[in-house]
Amino acid sequence: MKSAQSQVRRAAELALLTAAIPPLALSARFVQGRKRAEAVWEASRFPKMGDVGAVKNLTILPLIDWYSVDPDVLEGESGVSYLIRADDTTILFDLGLNKNQEHPSPLLRNMERLGVNFNEIDMIFISHAHLDHIGGMENAREGLFAPSAGYVDLHQMPAYLPTPLVNPAATPIVIEEPTVLAPGIVSMGPIPRQLFFLGWTPEQSLAIHVEGKGVVLIIGCGHPTIQKIIARKEMLFDEPLYGVIGGLHYPVTGSRSVRHGIPAQQIFGTGLWPWQRITKADVHRAIAFLYRRDPKIVALSPHDSCDWSLAAFRTAFGQRYQDLLVGREITI
Repeated sequence: MKSAQSQVRRAAELALLTAAIPPLALSARFVQGRKRAEAVWEASRFPKMGDVGAVKNLTILPLIDWYSVDPDVLEGESGVSYLIRADDTTILFDLGLNKNQEHPSPLLRNMERLGVNFNEIDMIFISHAHLDHIGGMENAREGLFAPSAGYVDLHQMPAYLPTPLVNPAATPIVIEEPTVLAPGIVSMGPIPRQLFFLGWTPEQSLAIHVEGKGVVLIIGCGHPTIQKIIARKEMLFDEPLYGVIGGLHYPVTGSRSVRHGIPAQQIFGTGLWPWQRITKADVHRAIAFLYRRDPKIVALSPHDSCDWSLAAFRTAFGQRYQDLLVGREITI
Protein backbone atom coordinates (compact mmCIF):
# COMPACT_ATOMS: atom_id res chain seq x y z
CA MET A 1 0.00 0.00 0.00
CA LYS A 2 2.75 2.41 0.95
CA SER A 3 4.57 1.65 -2.31
CA ALA A 4 1.43 2.35 -4.35
CA GLN A 5 0.86 5.65 -2.55
CA SER A 6 4.46 6.59 -3.18
CA GLN A 7 4.08 5.89 -6.89
CA VAL A 8 0.92 8.01 -7.07
CA ARG A 9 2.63 10.86 -5.23
CA ARG A 10 5.64 10.77 -7.54
CA ALA A 11 3.37 10.67 -10.60
CA ALA A 12 1.57 13.78 -9.34
CA GLU A 13 4.89 15.50 -8.72
CA LEU A 14 6.12 14.75 -12.20
CA ALA A 15 2.84 15.90 -13.78
CA LEU A 16 3.14 19.27 -12.07
CA LEU A 17 6.83 19.71 -12.79
CA THR A 18 6.57 18.81 -16.48
CA ALA A 19 3.46 20.85 -17.21
CA ALA A 20 5.40 23.69 -18.86
CA ILE A 21 7.81 21.62 -21.01
CA PRO A 22 6.99 18.39 -22.86
CA PRO A 23 8.55 15.44 -21.01
CA LEU A 24 10.22 14.10 -24.15
CA ALA A 25 11.95 17.44 -24.73
CA LEU A 26 13.14 17.52 -21.12
CA SER A 27 14.39 13.97 -21.37
CA ALA A 28 16.26 14.61 -24.60
CA ARG A 29 17.82 17.77 -23.15
CA PHE A 30 18.84 15.85 -20.04
CA VAL A 31 20.48 13.00 -21.94
CA GLN A 32 22.36 15.34 -24.28
CA GLY A 33 23.34 17.65 -21.43
CA ARG A 34 24.81 14.81 -19.39
CA LYS A 35 26.90 13.73 -22.35
CA ARG A 36 28.04 17.31 -22.87
CA ALA A 37 28.91 17.77 -19.18
CA GLU A 38 30.97 14.60 -19.16
CA ALA A 39 32.77 15.65 -22.35
CA VAL A 40 33.58 19.05 -20.82
CA TRP A 41 34.85 17.35 -17.67
CA GLU A 42 37.08 14.96 -19.61
CA ALA A 43 38.49 17.83 -21.69
CA SER A 44 39.17 20.06 -18.66
CA ARG A 45 42.69 19.07 -17.76
CA PHE A 46 44.49 21.96 -16.09
CA PRO A 47 48.11 22.16 -14.93
CA LYS A 48 49.06 22.70 -11.31
CA MET A 49 48.43 26.26 -10.17
CA GLY A 50 51.96 26.62 -8.82
CA ASP A 51 52.61 29.32 -6.24
CA VAL A 52 49.28 31.08 -5.73
CA GLY A 53 50.35 32.54 -2.41
CA ALA A 54 48.74 31.82 0.94
CA VAL A 55 46.70 33.52 3.63
CA LYS A 56 47.55 33.35 7.31
CA ASN A 57 44.04 33.90 8.63
CA LEU A 58 40.72 32.67 7.29
CA THR A 59 37.23 33.01 8.72
CA ILE A 60 33.84 32.12 7.24
CA LEU A 61 30.78 33.84 8.73
CA PRO A 62 27.45 32.41 7.50
CA LEU A 63 25.07 35.30 6.77
CA ILE A 64 22.33 33.17 5.22
CA ASP A 65 21.66 29.46 5.65
CA TRP A 66 18.88 27.27 7.04
CA TYR A 67 19.80 27.26 10.73
CA SER A 68 20.78 30.24 12.84
CA VAL A 69 22.74 30.48 16.07
CA ASP A 70 19.89 32.67 17.44
CA PRO A 71 16.62 32.42 15.43
CA ASP A 72 15.11 35.31 17.40
CA VAL A 73 17.79 37.65 16.05
CA LEU A 74 19.24 36.13 12.88
CA GLU A 75 17.05 34.77 10.09
CA GLY A 76 17.49 31.47 8.31
CA GLU A 77 16.28 30.42 4.87
CA SER A 78 17.02 27.75 2.27
CA GLY A 79 19.73 29.81 0.62
CA VAL A 80 23.42 30.57 1.03
CA SER A 81 25.52 33.64 1.71
CA TYR A 82 28.86 33.61 3.56
CA LEU A 83 31.23 36.41 4.47
CA ILE A 84 34.79 35.19 3.93
CA ARG A 85 37.70 37.10 5.43
CA ALA A 86 41.07 35.92 4.12
CA ASP A 87 43.79 38.22 5.50
CA ASP A 88 43.05 41.60 3.87
CA THR A 89 40.52 40.28 1.34
CA THR A 90 36.80 40.12 2.18
CA ILE A 91 34.47 38.15 -0.07
CA LEU A 92 30.69 37.93 -0.15
CA PHE A 93 30.06 34.35 -1.27
CA ASP A 94 26.55 34.04 -2.81
CA LEU A 95 23.53 36.21 -2.03
CA GLY A 96 20.85 34.01 -0.48
CA LEU A 97 17.27 33.33 -1.59
CA ASN A 98 15.09 36.27 -0.46
CA LYS A 99 12.04 34.13 -1.16
CA ASN A 100 9.52 36.92 -0.59
CA GLN A 101 11.53 39.48 -2.59
CA GLU A 102 11.83 41.87 0.33
CA HIS A 103 13.85 45.04 0.69
CA PRO A 104 15.78 44.94 2.89
CA SER A 105 16.21 41.21 2.33
CA PRO A 106 16.98 38.64 5.06
CA LEU A 107 20.61 38.93 3.94
CA LEU A 108 20.71 42.68 4.49
CA ARG A 109 18.91 42.38 7.83
CA ASN A 110 21.36 39.75 9.05
CA MET A 111 24.31 41.80 7.81
CA GLU A 112 23.09 44.81 9.80
CA ARG A 113 22.63 42.74 12.95
CA LEU A 114 26.10 41.25 12.55
CA GLY A 115 27.74 44.62 11.87
CA VAL A 116 28.67 43.82 8.27
CA ASN A 117 28.40 46.39 5.48
CA PHE A 118 29.31 46.55 1.81
CA ASN A 119 32.06 49.11 2.38
CA GLU A 120 34.28 46.37 3.80
CA ILE A 121 33.63 43.84 1.01
CA ASP A 122 36.17 43.58 -1.81
CA MET A 123 34.40 41.18 -4.15
CA ILE A 124 31.32 39.04 -4.72
CA PHE A 125 31.69 35.39 -5.66
CA ILE A 126 28.67 33.55 -7.09
CA SER A 127 28.96 29.77 -6.98
CA HIS A 128 26.15 29.15 -9.49
CA ALA A 129 23.07 30.86 -10.89
CA HIS A 130 20.30 29.14 -8.96
CA LEU A 131 17.68 31.25 -7.22
CA ASP A 132 18.86 30.39 -3.69
CA HIS A 133 22.32 31.78 -4.43
CA ILE A 134 21.60 34.91 -6.49
CA GLY A 135 18.73 36.50 -4.56
CA GLY A 136 15.52 34.85 -5.73
CA MET A 137 13.36 33.50 -8.52
CA GLU A 138 12.96 36.80 -10.36
CA ASN A 139 16.72 37.20 -10.57
CA ALA A 140 17.10 33.65 -11.90
CA ARG A 141 14.49 34.34 -14.58
CA GLU A 142 16.02 37.66 -15.64
CA GLY A 143 19.71 36.77 -15.42
CA LEU A 144 20.41 39.06 -12.46
CA PHE A 145 22.19 38.75 -9.15
CA ALA A 146 21.25 41.01 -6.24
CA PRO A 147 21.52 40.99 -2.45
CA SER A 148 18.04 42.51 -2.03
CA ALA A 149 14.89 43.36 -4.00
CA GLY A 150 15.78 47.08 -3.97
CA TYR A 151 18.87 48.92 -5.08
CA VAL A 152 22.07 48.27 -3.12
CA ASP A 153 25.22 50.23 -3.84
CA LEU A 154 27.88 47.61 -4.52
CA HIS A 155 30.50 50.25 -5.36
CA GLN A 156 31.11 48.59 -8.75
CA MET A 157 33.03 45.84 -6.94
CA PRO A 158 34.07 42.83 -9.04
CA ALA A 159 31.62 39.96 -9.05
CA TYR A 160 33.08 36.64 -10.17
CA LEU A 161 30.47 34.50 -11.92
CA PRO A 162 30.41 31.02 -13.51
CA THR A 163 27.91 32.19 -16.15
CA PRO A 164 26.83 35.64 -17.44
CA LEU A 165 24.65 37.58 -14.99
CA VAL A 166 24.21 41.31 -14.46
CA ASN A 167 23.90 43.87 -11.69
CA PRO A 168 24.20 47.59 -12.55
CA ALA A 169 26.03 48.36 -9.30
CA ALA A 170 28.73 45.69 -9.71
CA THR A 171 31.37 44.72 -12.29
CA PRO A 172 30.55 41.19 -13.52
CA ILE A 173 33.48 38.99 -14.50
CA VAL A 174 32.75 35.54 -15.92
CA ILE A 175 35.20 32.85 -14.81
CA GLU A 176 35.88 30.16 -17.41
CA GLU A 177 38.86 28.33 -15.90
CA PRO A 178 40.82 28.17 -12.64
CA THR A 179 41.75 31.74 -11.72
CA VAL A 180 43.67 33.42 -8.90
CA LEU A 181 41.41 36.13 -7.46
CA ALA A 182 43.81 37.38 -4.77
CA PRO A 183 46.92 35.96 -3.05
CA GLY A 184 46.00 32.49 -1.80
CA ILE A 185 42.42 32.72 -3.13
CA VAL A 186 41.44 30.74 -6.23
CA SER A 187 38.29 30.04 -8.17
CA MET A 188 38.69 26.45 -9.27
CA GLY A 189 36.69 27.27 -12.38
CA PRO A 190 33.20 26.07 -13.25
CA ILE A 191 32.39 22.37 -13.35
CA PRO A 192 29.12 21.80 -15.24
CA ARG A 193 26.35 19.36 -14.52
CA GLN A 194 23.11 18.83 -16.40
CA LEU A 195 20.05 18.84 -14.13
CA PHE A 196 16.75 17.48 -15.38
CA PHE A 197 14.53 20.50 -14.71
CA LEU A 198 17.08 23.24 -14.01
CA GLY A 199 19.21 22.48 -17.05
CA TRP A 200 22.87 23.28 -17.65
CA THR A 201 24.47 24.24 -14.32
CA PRO A 202 28.11 25.33 -14.17
CA GLU A 203 29.24 25.70 -10.55
CA GLN A 204 32.51 27.10 -9.23
CA SER A 205 33.99 26.63 -5.76
CA LEU A 206 36.56 28.67 -3.87
CA ALA A 207 39.90 27.16 -2.88
CA ILE A 208 41.80 29.11 -0.24
CA HIS A 209 45.37 28.13 0.59
CA VAL A 210 46.00 28.65 4.31
CA GLU A 211 49.65 28.89 5.25
CA GLY A 212 50.95 25.82 7.10
CA LYS A 213 47.61 24.00 6.84
CA GLY A 214 46.48 23.35 3.29
CA VAL A 215 43.53 24.11 1.02
CA VAL A 216 40.07 24.96 2.31
CA LEU A 217 37.22 24.43 -0.15
CA ILE A 218 34.13 26.62 0.13
CA ILE A 219 31.24 25.19 -1.87
CA GLY A 220 27.82 26.55 -2.79
CA CYS A 221 25.73 23.44 -3.51
CA GLY A 222 28.11 20.78 -4.74
CA HIS A 223 26.02 19.99 -7.82
CA PRO A 224 29.10 18.71 -9.70
CA THR A 225 29.49 16.17 -6.82
CA ILE A 226 32.07 16.29 -4.04
CA GLN A 227 34.07 13.67 -5.94
CA LYS A 228 34.61 15.93 -8.96
CA ILE A 229 35.17 19.05 -6.86
CA ILE A 230 37.94 17.32 -4.92
CA ALA A 231 39.32 15.81 -8.13
CA ARG A 232 39.59 19.37 -9.49
CA LYS A 233 41.32 20.48 -6.28
CA GLU A 234 43.82 17.62 -6.56
CA MET A 235 44.41 18.50 -10.20
CA LEU A 236 45.31 22.09 -9.28
CA PHE A 237 47.08 21.80 -5.91
CA ASP A 238 49.74 19.63 -4.29
CA GLU A 239 48.84 20.99 -0.83
CA PRO A 240 46.64 18.76 1.33
CA LEU A 241 42.92 19.26 1.74
CA TYR A 242 42.40 21.03 5.08
CA GLY A 243 38.70 21.79 5.09
CA VAL A 244 35.38 21.46 3.26
CA ILE A 245 32.71 24.02 4.07
CA GLY A 246 29.33 24.57 2.41
CA GLY A 247 26.60 22.79 0.51
CA LEU A 248 26.78 19.29 -0.93
CA HIS A 249 23.07 18.75 -1.73
CA TYR A 250 22.10 15.66 0.25
CA PRO A 251 18.32 16.04 0.89
CA VAL A 252 17.82 12.34 1.63
CA THR A 253 14.98 12.24 4.16
CA GLY A 254 13.43 15.64 3.52
CA SER A 255 13.59 18.95 1.67
CA ARG A 256 14.07 22.43 3.13
CA SER A 257 12.17 23.85 0.16
CA VAL A 258 8.65 22.55 -0.46
CA ARG A 259 6.61 23.84 -3.41
CA HIS A 260 2.96 22.95 -3.82
CA GLY A 261 3.56 20.06 -1.44
CA ILE A 262 6.49 18.80 -3.52
CA PRO A 263 9.87 18.24 -1.78
CA ALA A 264 11.68 20.37 -4.34
CA GLN A 265 15.27 19.67 -3.32
CA GLN A 266 14.74 15.92 -3.55
CA ILE A 267 13.75 16.36 -7.20
CA PHE A 268 15.54 19.49 -8.40
CA GLY A 269 19.29 19.77 -8.40
CA THR A 270 20.13 16.09 -7.98
CA GLY A 271 21.48 15.39 -11.47
CA LEU A 272 19.28 12.27 -11.52
CA TRP A 273 16.11 11.35 -13.36
CA PRO A 274 13.06 12.84 -11.56
CA TRP A 275 11.88 9.46 -10.26
CA GLN A 276 15.28 8.76 -8.71
CA ARG A 277 16.43 10.03 -5.33
CA ILE A 278 19.73 10.59 -3.56
CA THR A 279 20.07 7.76 -1.03
CA LYS A 280 21.71 7.17 2.31
CA ALA A 281 24.20 4.93 0.48
CA ASP A 282 25.16 7.91 -1.71
CA VAL A 283 25.87 9.95 1.42
CA HIS A 284 27.95 7.19 2.98
CA ARG A 285 29.99 6.86 -0.22
CA ALA A 286 30.65 10.61 -0.23
CA ILE A 287 31.66 10.52 3.42
CA ALA A 288 34.05 7.61 2.79
CA PHE A 289 35.54 9.43 -0.20
CA LEU A 290 36.05 12.61 1.83
CA TYR A 291 37.31 10.76 4.90
CA ARG A 292 40.19 9.31 2.90
CA ARG A 293 41.41 12.86 2.26
CA ASP A 294 41.62 13.42 6.03
CA PRO A 295 40.21 16.98 6.23
CA LYS A 296 40.64 18.71 9.57
CA ILE A 297 37.43 20.75 9.31
CA VAL A 298 34.10 19.75 7.75
CA ALA A 299 30.97 21.92 7.94
CA LEU A 300 27.98 20.84 5.84
CA SER A 301 25.45 23.50 4.86
CA PRO A 302 21.93 22.62 6.03
CA HIS A 303 20.27 24.73 3.33
CA ASP A 304 20.10 21.80 0.90
CA SER A 305 20.93 18.77 3.07
CA CYS A 306 18.52 17.13 5.51
CA ASP A 307 19.14 16.60 9.21
CA TRP A 308 19.90 12.91 8.64
CA SER A 309 22.76 13.84 6.30
CA LEU A 310 24.08 16.45 8.73
CA ALA A 311 24.07 13.83 11.48
CA ALA A 312 25.86 11.30 9.25
CA PHE A 313 28.68 13.76 8.52
CA ARG A 314 28.82 14.84 12.17
CA THR A 315 29.13 11.22 13.33
CA ALA A 316 31.77 10.35 10.73
CA PHE A 317 34.05 13.32 11.39
CA GLY A 318 33.52 13.73 15.14
CA GLN A 319 35.40 16.68 16.59
CA ARG A 320 36.48 17.75 13.11
CA TYR A 321 32.86 18.55 12.24
CA GLN A 322 31.45 22.02 12.88
CA ASP A 323 27.79 22.96 12.67
CA LEU A 324 27.25 25.64 10.05
CA LEU A 325 24.93 28.28 11.57
CA VAL A 326 24.09 31.85 10.61
CA GLY A 327 26.07 34.09 12.94
CA ARG A 328 28.63 31.49 14.06
CA GLU A 329 32.03 32.23 12.58
CA ILE A 330 34.22 29.33 11.47
CA THR A 331 37.87 30.11 12.07
CA ILE A 332 40.71 28.28 10.34
